[in-house]
Amino acid sequence: MKALRCTAYGPVDGGGLVVEEVPAPVPGALEVLVDVHAAAANFPDVLLVQNLYQISAPVPFTPGSEFAGVIRDVGADVHNFSVGERVMGTGLIGAFAEQIAMPASSLTKIPDGIDFREAASFGVVYFTAYHSLRSVADVQPGEWVAVLGAAGGVGLACVEVAQILGAKVVAAASTDAKLDVCRKRGAAAVVNYATEDLKVRLKELTDGGAHVVIDPVGGPYAEQALRSTRFGGRFVTVGFASGEIPRIPLNLVLLKGMHIMGFEFLSFATYAPEAARRDRVELLAHLENGHIQPHISNTYPLEQAADALREVAERRATGKVVVEPRG
Repeated sequence: MKALRCTAYGPVDGGGLVVEEVPAPVPGALEVLVDVHAAAANFPDVLLVQNLYQISAPVPFTPGSEFAGVIRDVGADVHNFSVGERVMGTGLIGAFAEQIAMPASSLTKIPDGIDFREAASFGVVYFTAYHSLRSVADVQPGEWVAVLGAAGGVGLACVEVAQILGAKVVAAASTDAKLDVCRKRGAAAVVNYATEDLKVRLKELTDGGAHVVIDPVGGPYAEQALRSTRFGGRFVTVGFASGEIPRIPLNLVLLKGMHIMGFEFLSFATYAPEAARRDRVELLAHLENGHIQPHISNTYPLEQAADALREVAERRATGKVVVEPRG
């Protein structure tokens, strides 16, 4: 089968990513073999290729953490899935290939009416958004939620999920084109932090300050957004897509009586398993009922999977970018 291989760590445009013929995986007793019809590119994929993620994948490896497809084979001890069923799943690596073998426990059946590209674009960003807003920030109806990097994968999912929870959203992004996408996805207000004073505008638009800030970007705008919150506000950091980890003055936290919290996918599932299970049930119901519709900005064939990662790395994507390994 064909797969995108990371043969050497480095930038996604550095020549270390090549499409090669590799042996097809064989499912173990508790695993399922899936023909991959769509795989989504995520920022952690970019970090793994550069060996900058908190978990290292030894080279050579196949990038890609999120996929959807059709079951080709099941292991001897798998009884809850059958050949021919449509499934979606997430893992650390392996999705940018024509086939992937995954533990059955990592898979979910795709609801009727959801296509492969939507299913592949759902898991990572929407679970991040839902856990961050529902369980970490405890967003309440009527509150103002400010989302940084709002046109990216996680950001746009946060725009959508915050509305499901009854909140009003201020979307912050770097271009008017990105903000137009956020408006179309229901943002009540927008801020272009490349041309406007983020702190001032957020306070103006939220009648005195945001109740919650979701920050997947980091960098220089994190402190400005924190300063825009009202007393007792909640600031949730979920990543550093800018490449810069901000240093927050703790006197601001003291004076504002605010809460700074973090969300990381694996840690949350480990240390808050009951909340993770509850959120999963609720979120899948929203997907099945049509309350969630992943926004896909671009689709690439497997031969151009490195270009998909480059689009994510350069923060040019709006919503999700998808690779279709089987054409």
